[in-house]
Amino acid sequence: MGLRAASDLAFKTLAGTVLGRGAAGRIARVVSLAAVVLGANVAPTMAQGLPLIRDTEIEDLLNDYARPIFKAAGLGTGRVQMRIVKSDSFNAFVIDGRNVFIHTGTLMQADTPNQVIGVIAHEAGHIAGGHMAALRARIAKDQTRALLMQILGIGIMVAGGVSGDSNVTGAGTGVLYGGSDMVMRSLLSERRSQESAADQAGLSYLNATQQSGRGMLETFERFAQQEYISDTHKDPFVRSHPVATDRLNQLRRLVTGSKYYSQSDTAELQLRHDLMRAKLAGYLDPPAAVFNRYPVTDKSLPARYARGLARFFRGGPGGLEGALTEIDGLVRERPNNPYFHEVKGDLLMRSGKSREAIPHLRKALQLTNGSSLIRVQLAAAIQNAGDKSGLAESVSLLRKSLVEDKNPRAYRLLATAYYNQGRRPQADAMTAQAYFLEGNLQQAQIFAKRAQSQLKPGSPEWIQNDDILTYKPPA
Repeated sequence: MGLRAASDLAFKTLAGTVLGRGAAGRIARVVSLAAVVLGANVAPTMAQGLPLIRDTEIEDLLNDYARPIFKAAGLGTGRVQMRIVKSDSFNAFVIDGRNVFIHTGTLMQADTPNQVIGVIAHEAGHIAGGHMAALRARIAKDQTRALLMQILGIGIMVAGGVSGDSNVTGAGTGVLYGGSDMVMRSLLSERRSQESAADQAGLSYLNATQQSGRGMLETFERFAQQEYISDTHKDPFVRSHPVATDRLNQLRRLVTGSKYYSQSDTAELQLRHDLMRAKLAGYLDPPAAVFNRYPVTDKSLPARYARGLARFFRGGPGGLEGALTEIDGLVRERPNNPYFHEVKGDLLMRSGKSREAIPHLRKALQLTNGSSLIRVQLAAAIQNAGDKSGLAESVSLLRKSLVEDKNPRAYRLLATAYYNQGRRPQADAMTAQAYFLEGNLQQAQIFAKRAQSQLKPGSPEWIQNDDILTYKPPA
C-alpha cells in the first residue's frame, strides 16, 4: 500500500511490555528508556508512539527473511512480527517476545539480504534467550528505584545527544551519578553477556537454515570502530549492541569456521532486496538524492523503480505521467510482480485518481493471494471513488483484512463505510477500536459508550466495545 505511517503500537504499550503494566504509566514519559536498555532510539517528539510504517512488499520480504530463523529459534509461525521503524539510523531491537523492530536506515544501508538476516538472527537470539523477561525480573527486584534512576540518567543524556541540547545532557549526568554505580555496572555486565549469547544463538539459527553468518559479522565489524567515539555520534545500534574486542574475535572465529560461511544469497533474493532499498529511497529520500544515487544511465529494475517514485514526488508538470511511464515499463518486464501494480495504484490514489487505481490494486491483490494491507488500500480506493454501490465490497474487504491484521486504518475506513450505510452504532464501534489500537483510551471509551447502548448485547461489536469500556489502564 505504498509506505504509510502506522501508529498501532503506542510507546506506552511498549513500555508496559518491558517494565510490567504497573510501571508503564510512570515510565512512558522517559522517552529514551528503550534506547538505553533494549536499543530503541526514540526521539522526544515520538514519546507517544514509534514512527512505524507499513508496506506489503517490505513486510513480505522481511517475513521471508525471518520465517526460517524464527522457526529454527523455536519461536513458531506468526508469533513474532517484523515491525518497520521510519528512521535513517542503523538499528534493530526487541522489547518483548512478540516483535522485532528494524529501522529503514538498516534496510537502506545493508548491501545484502544476508546482512539483514544476520541482524534478525541476533535479535531472535534475544527473544529465545528470554532476555526481556530477565530485564523485567531485574527491575522487579528491590533495587528497582536505583536502577530506574540510572536508566533515566542515561536516557536523558542520549536524548540530549540526539537533540544537541547540552543542558539536557548535563542534567542526565547529574541523575546518573546520583544513582547506584554498582547496580549499573552489574546491568551493563549482564547486557554484554546477553549480547554474546545472542550472537551464538543467532549463528546457530543461521547454521540450522544453512545460511552464512558473514552478514552478521560484517555488520558488527562495521560498527566496531565506533566503540571509541562519543555516544553523541554513535549509531543507536552500537549503543545497544556494544562490540567488545573479545566478542568480535569470538564471533569471527565462529562465523569463518562454519561450513556455510561461503553460502551466498540467491540472485532473485538479492534483486528483491535491491528493489526494497529502491522503494524506500523513492518514498523517503528527496528526489534529487534519488536521481543522484540512481542515475538515468542505470537501467536496472531497482534504479527504474526508484526513479519512477522520485519523478512523482518531484512533482511539477508531467510528474505523474513520467512516474507511470517508469512503472509501466516495470510491469511489462515483470507482469507477475504484485508490488509494481500496487505502487501504480498508490500513485494514482495520491493524485486523486482513485477510480483509475482500482483495477491495478485488484491485480496486486490477486497476485499476492489476498494481502491484508492491499485489501485495505483497495477498500480505500473504492470508497474514494464515491460510488455507493461499492460500499458493500469495501466492508467485505476491510472485515477480511482485520481477521489477519488489526490496524487502525482499516477500522477507520470500516467506520466510514458503516456511517455511509447508515449504520451509526457500528461506525462508532469501529472508531473506538481504531482509537484503542492507537493508544488513545479516552477517545476509545467515548465512542464505545456512544455505540454500546445501540448495539445488540452479545454481538461481536458489543463484546469488543465492552472490552474497551471495562479496560483499566495501569496505575
